[in-house]
Formats: sequence, C-alpha cells, structure tokens
Amino acid sequence: MQPRNMSMSGVVDLAAVKAAGEAKVKAEQARAESARQGGPAAVPASSLVIDVDEAGFESDVLQRSAEVPVVIDFWAEWCEPCKQLGPLLERLAHEYNGRFLLAKVDVDANQMLMQQFGIQGIPAVFAVVAGQALPLFQGAAPEAQIRQTLDQLIQVGEERFGITGIPVDPSAAGAEAQAPAPVPPGPYDSLLEAAARALDANDFPGAVQAYKNVLSDDPANTEAKLGLAQAELLARVQKTDPQQVRKDAAEKPADVDAQLAAADLDLVGGHVEDAFGRLVETVRRTFGDDRDRVRLRLLDLFEVTGPEDPRVGAARTALARVLF
Repeated sequence: MQPRNMSMSGVVDLAAVKAAGEAKVKAEQARAESARQGGPAAVPASSLVIDVDEAGFESDVLQRSAEVPVVIDFWAEWCEPCKQLGPLLERLAHEYNGRFLLAKVDVDANQMLMQQFGIQGIPAVFAVVAGQALPLFQGAAPEAQIRQTLDQLIQVGEERFGITGIPVDPSAAGAEAQAPAPVPPGPYDSLLEAAARALDANDFPGAVQAYKNVLSDDPANTEAKLGLAQAELLARVQKTDPQQVRKDAAEKPADVDAQLAAADLDLVGGHVEDAFGRLVETVRRTFGDDRDRVRLRLLDLFEVTGPEDPRVGAARTALARVLF
C-alpha cells in the first residue's frame, strides 16, 4: 500500500500535490489558515459520508484530505458485495466520529475516476491523505481487517502529516449518532473461565473455540480478543520443531511461512522486539496476499503483547512506514 501521486488529467488538477513533501506543506498551510479563522468548523454527523462525482472530486476529496483522511468506496448498484461493504463502511465512519471521511463513488456514473484509479473490480477502497492516494483493499473484507486498516491509515495521517480529523457537531448529529447506545452483550464469565481453564490444560483448540464463542456475540470483548490471540499463538507453536523453525528462518529469509513461524517462537520466548522486527521486515519485502498475511499476523502478535506495551507502539510506527 504505497502512496502514489495521482495524475488525473481531464478530471482534476493535481499539480500542487506532485510529491509527499508538497502534500505535507499544503496540509500544514491549510491547517494554519483554518487556525487563523478560528479552527475548523464542526460538521454534522450526516456529512461524514458523502457522494462524490468527477466534478466535485477535487474539492470534496483532494482539498478535504489536507484536514482529514478521505476513504473512497468505489461501488455500483448491481454489485452484491458492495451492498455488504457499503453499510459497514458508513457505520464505521460514524463510529470513528470525524477521524476519517467516507466518499462514495458510483463507478457507473464516474467511469473516468474508476479508470484513473486503475480499478479492475469492485468494491474497491482507496484513501487520499494530504493529496496522496493509498490503495487499501478490494472486495468485501472482514470488519476486523477493515478496522485495522483504518487505524493504520489514521496513524499515518497523524504521524506523517499531522492530520487529526475533523470535529463533529453533536447537536447536528444524524440518526446514527442520536440512537441510544446498545446494551453491552454478556456477561460471559462462565465462557471466559472455561476458555482460561482450557488454556491452562494446554487444550488450545478448546480455548480457541471458547473465545470465538464469546466474540461471535461480542466482537469488541477485549478479554476474549486477547485470549484468542494467545491461544492461537500457543496452538501454532505447539505443533513446531523449534530447531527446524530456526534453521528454516535463517536459511530461507524470503520464505513467508518460515518467518511467521520464527516470529511466533520469538514472541513465546520473550523476544518481543525480534518478533516484531522480523515481521515488519517481511512485510517490507512482500506484496499482495503474502504481505497481507504477514501484516495480519503481526497485528495478532500486537494483541498478545497488549496495546499499552511501548514496543507495540514502536512496531506500529515501523509497520506504517513500510506499508505507506
């Protein structure tokens, strides 16, 4: 997911965003101007999801990307996967509350945009940050993967360009923001205790299933997410020959499976930074499905270590650099 400066002759003029450095300067100038005018105006929640066409692309996407990451959903009425992905992205746009803006592009009505982004199939999701386009994913991805991608996108916007999003006016919120908060599901004490007992007994498949049972009802359950990541890690390591894993990793640096297995051993052995560094480097060297597989494994290892660990923060920054 490398950033690229887009040439969209006939649709928009991107002469001012030819390089990342120029994009950063423009973002800083836009924020400075906004500060002189009293700061960015709060927007209603209904403005977090917008329909965009070729005529409005420059103002609605490129200019806005100097203050907030803009996620672009390329869709069409006849596309069945789009009907699953679109509502999910809209819900997340409201949940993230101004940390990104969702722009929806109907490809049937905007063929030029589709061609200029080089889209071969839909749904396809891109982002624009400070004038730079970033391909995110194609197809109807799982919600957990989408959240991880959005979190990385937001982190890149903050760390590289100082873009922190836009304020949302709660008094002008749409129906999504005004709806009462759902009652938390649960409790799951008995299921979580059963999963913990299975872990203690080295019944890793049983622990994995127990944690998955909780997460099927409550996907945000922190204890279950951590427990599942731990159980899956221990189940993977249990099936390996440590000496062979180390030998394969040393002799086959380009072998993704060998590096994944070695990273698991690193983490279980307490070599957290080694595990993270190995997978970040593997992400840097790989592409396509292999890169995504390594990235997702690294995110799983972040779960095991815990988000408060400073080594996780450092590795997230390193991951963002090689991804974007």
